[in-house]
Amino acid sequence: MTQIEPVTLWIVIIGLGLGSFGLRFMFTGFVGNRPMPEWVLRHLRYTAVAILPALVAPAVVWPAATGGQLDAPRMIAAVVTIGVGYFSKNVLAAIFCGAGSLYLALYLLG
Repeated sequence: MTQIEPVTLWIVIIGLGLGSFGLRFMFTGFVGNRPMPEWVLRHLRYTAVAILPALVAPAVVWPAATGGQLDAPRMIAAVVTIGVGYFSKNVLAAIFCGAGSLYLALYLLG
């Protein structure tokens, strides 16, 4: 295992912290209480819809539990979650049905 130099690690941590602060400050510090244009608000509405699949997709397609190999239980859970979410328009129902189907598929299929 490769050891990271402490100075390099702290430079990366501080750099990422400053970058994260800078991105958030753009909206809170510069914009403040001023109203945002309608086109910005329209785009910000889709932020969660864009980020959530990007966070979940690698865990479904390349799961660490299987060594990065695609497997049936996770694909079944993803399809169930998408289906329940699409038809019910209920995020919690989709999450619980997806989790339940994952555990059931893991129990039944191994």
